[in-house]
Amino acid sequence: MHEQDYFNEIKSIIETTEVNKRVREYKNNYDDLMSKWNIGKLLVEAQGGEKRAKYGDNLIKKWSEIFVNEYGNGYDKSNLKRFRQFYVMFQKGGTVCHQLTWSHYRYILPIKNENERNYYINQVILNNLSVRELKNEIKNKAFERLSYADKENIKLITSEEDKYNLTLADMIKDPIIIKTDKDINNLNEKAIHKLLIEMIEDGFLELGNGFALIGHEYPLKINNKTYHADLLFFNYEINAFVVVEVKNEEYKPSQIGQVRFYMDYIDKNIKKENHSKTEGILIVKEKNEFVIKYISDKGIYITSFKLLNNMEEKI
Repeated sequence: MHEQDYFNEIKSIIETTEVNKRVREYKNNYDDLMSKWNIGKLLVEAQGGEKRAKYGDNLIKKWSEIFVNEYGNGYDKSNLKRFRQFYVMFQKGGTVCHQLTWSHYRYILPIKNENERNYYINQVILNNLSVRELKNEIKNKAFERLSYADKENIKLITSEEDKYNLTLADMIKDPIIIKTDKDINNLNEKAIHKLLIEMIEDGFLELGNGFALIGHEYPLKINNKTYHADLLFFNYEINAFVVVEVKNEEYKPSQIGQVRFYMDYIDKNIKKENHSKTEGILIVKEKNEFVIKYISDKGIYITSFKLLNNMEEKI
């Protein structure tokens, strides 16, 4: 055989191995989740149904001692209670998302609000979040800071089609948390722009899903004059350009006109026919809700930012 033939055979073996490995990992995770779900189901039934299950802890205590002795601490009293809670929360087996591991679900289970649980599960699916990243999202109260989305009607992603029904309203948080090691009391707008760019390049989720940076201080030339949009993104989730303007000051109505000017320019000069209409995000230091309620431009979303030093623990 020629050298290329050997290379192709090796490549084929590696590809087959890696595919099989991923299939096994998926199946092992699926089996692990469903075994815990089925244990939870049987515990609920053994304790006389969901309404009486919480009163059956004596049964769990007795059985957990036997299981721990035979199979290890993975089946102790605390974990059996979690399995029971897992089943109660997801009584339809089809709602168990196999993109999440049990370690993910350990952080989801304490969340009592179903819409909040659905939000974080969806974020793991959309962004392939690690357990650590999920933990940070929950710690940073991402759901509570959703600015525009209907927090009472968040459905689990159960199909590929569900992934493509997102809007900016589903993504934008208020405030947007910008973390830095620098002195947060001495940052100007350009420094904040830079932090936002770093945030996006690092895959940070504060601005939402699907953002790809097109340019910083993006030039828009009209006749002999050049204007500069603070940040121009393309968002592949909504198939549209997104203009982002950052103001290190309180919100003023005149700022809306600037964002709209940039959006209209991009729609007429840059946007392709297959793209959706350009949208805008105005990020300000402080929002005036009494003024903002009179804004009628539905294509522009207004939110605020909060600078947080990495040494700080609380938002």
